[in-house]
Amino acid sequence: MPSRLPSLTGLRFWAALLVVLYHLSRKVGELPLLSPLAWYGRSGVTFFFVLSGFVLAWTYQGSAASAGAFARRRFARIWPLHALATVLSLGADAAIGAALPVAAALWSLVLLHTWAPSTVYGGNPASWSLGAEAWFYLLFPALLRLSGARRRAWLPLAALCAALGPALWAAGALLPGDAALRGFLLDYLPLTRTPQFVLGVVTGLAVRHGLLPRLRLAPAAGAVAAWHLALVPWHAAVPDALWYGPYSAAQLLPAPLFAALLAAAAQRDAAGTAPRLLAGRAAVRLGEWSYAWYLVHELGIRCWLAWYGRPAPGLARAGVWLLLAGGSLAVAAVLYHRVERPCERLLRGAARSPNTAAPLPRVVRQRRPSEADRQTSVEPSRFTQA
Repeated sequence: MPSRLPSLTGLRFWAALLVVLYHLSRKVGELPLLSPLAWYGRSGVTFFFVLSGFVLAWTYQGSAASAGAFARRRFARIWPLHALATVLSLGADAAIGAALPVAAALWSLVLLHTWAPSTVYGGNPASWSLGAEAWFYLLFPALLRLSGARRRAWLPLAALCAALGPALWAAGALLPGDAALRGFLLDYLPLTRTPQFVLGVVTGLAVRHGLLPRLRLAPAAGAVAAWHLALVPWHAAVPDALWYGPYSAAQLLPAPLFAALLAAAAQRDAAGTAPRLLAGRAAVRLGEWSYAWYLVHELGIRCWLAWYGRPAPGLARAGVWLLLAGGSLAVAAVLYHRVERPCERLLRGAARSPNTAAPLPRVVRQRRPSEADRQTSVEPSRFTQA
């Protein structure tokens, strides 16, 4: 099996784009055709959670890396840019005269902000998903140890995790009537999102060991597109505030569709037939920029609205969309090359020393990965946010 999965990196860009269009539609104003399809584009965060589990399982299954080394690599991967984006977000708040969420920002710097409604947005609202990712990283070594050698349990566990999403969504009827609290419990709380990560882990294991039949990429992508199309009439018929509305459903229900899409794309990578739309040089480069784009795109939207307000419908609004999306992507490219990668290399180099911590379980005898975890790390959570 290949150590790198370029198609999954390419998919990261499309998921990040969905989140960006979601924020532009909700905050800057709607555009015909695009906004109805992206109105629940925050489902891109769900994609990143499944993707994170998939890539970590693909990278670390069978690895002799210690749990401590794993934690240091994840820290080097997500924290430096998260810290910088938090500072930039606080600077944006100061520039527009908004209240500074200092306490929430401090909790977010230790990635604990996602556990309470009052701090969930941290210093940078996009960072809430990183708090969930930190929880997943804490679980991952034990999860791999428990499930790694039990191949017969992988597919039943995947089915269970896929069923938990609809079960949690249906349980919304039993939650408190306060819409904000219910939204936090269903949408932000890391425990609620954990089945999505576990689904990604077991799907990655199953694909790596050939336990899934060959999935076709076009039907898998079509199913994801059909799901978002189905949300359009649902939105027209049911208010978001209701527990059975499409907002929470968009976060909890599509995880199995995303898992199938990732499996199909990884199988194409393994077969050497990945499409250029996902695995070409431009697609991979855009995917590499997606983490920074996810973290900074909302800052420009916030400042524009404070200084200029919502643009008028029509060409003016479309122009603002292009300016904010394109400008934030350009900033993300600079941050990736000047901050994200250099800091990751620096921190990993500083941590590269003999370690005697207990190793992650070696399940199969295979070549030890080198820097593949960084090359294939596509979690938004390197998103990941909204």
